[in-house]
Amino acid sequence: MANNSSRSSSKSSGKSSGYKGKAGSSKGGSGKSSGYKGKAGSSKGGSGKSSGYKGKAGSSKGGSGKSSGYKGKAGSSKGGSGKSSGYKGKAGSSKGSGKSSGYEARAEAPKSSGGKKSHYTATTRDVERRKRDESSQRRRDLQGAAVNLPNWVIENLARVTPNDRVAPALEALGAASEALADGKYQTAVKHGLRAKSLAPNDSTIRETVGIAAYRVGDWSTALNELRAYRRMAGETTHLPIEMDVLRAMGRDRDVENAWKELQRRGGHGLVMNEGIVVYASYLIDKGRAEEAWKIANPGRTVAEPNDAHLRLYFVAGRAAAALGDRTTAKQLSNTIVLADPGFPGWEQLESEIAAIPT
Repeated sequence: MANNSSRSSSKSSGKSSGYKGKAGSSKGGSGKSSGYKGKAGSSKGGSGKSSGYKGKAGSSKGGSGKSSGYKGKAGSSKGGSGKSSGYKGKAGSSKGSGKSSGYEARAEAPKSSGGKKSHYTATTRDVERRKRDESSQRRRDLQGAAVNLPNWVIENLARVTPNDRVAPALEALGAASEALADGKYQTAVKHGLRAKSLAPNDSTIRETVGIAAYRVGDWSTALNELRAYRRMAGETTHLPIEMDVLRAMGRDRDVENAWKELQRRGGHGLVMNEGIVVYASYLIDKGRAEEAWKIANPGRTVAEPNDAHLRLYFVAGRAAAALGDRTTAKQLSNTIVLADPGFPGWEQLESEIAAIPT
């Protein structure tokens, strides 16, 4: 799900290039951040330059390095203390400490059908779940934040958890989900681990812990939990985040393998787009701009680009600049700024274009 950084939340001290965050939510660590997009104060970088995936509402703040990746808005995605750019979260929440570039964080994006807010990502898989929710009756033993969980989450957890643990596990998961949506990632990890101790076979719990750990820069926990989620759910939804975590850990061969796995298995269009953004950012960082251009080349730009388009244009522009193609890089840069003057990574792209020898 990473190319430029968002605006106001994540603090980091390295180079950030990746996904976009919104509303200052994700806090990056101290390294390079490039990855997925976040919204509503979701990704905050450190103290450097942020350019990557796009976020909104001052969500991610660049760290103390250079951030270039997914695009963030309103001070939304800031690179972490490594490379930080990741899953979608809210309100300036994620802090990282390594190299992160990955999935998207967004404040109002995840919607739940059972209550106020949650971190669940809306993809085609949710259509059937929503239909089930509409025809399902709610449990009567829900307490605390569990009352806001979607029915499909509740039913799935109940199927794989001993009866005496279902209610407390749901309460802990509900608390973790709300904390994640609010950008309180450390709190989300704490509640998520409590839920995991009660219901370790539930995929949503593993997903929640993985995303929250990613946002705080706990790469090992994030990788383990997201892989567990992928194994249990059979979905590629968070493979871009896994790629970003592997970048942060310096595991280049595993980044390559994860990219091949995503290509082999496929996934939702937005997931595939983010995979391209993360992997192309990785290639640029490795001095492989020609390869990055081949996979990120958008062809013709659209008249009204959305966030996914702009993230792709950003990383393609970086690749073109690295190849010395000023004309193409400038065209992509102009398209980005016309569509979104606050695109956080735009200044980074412009500086790379300015550095092209005349």
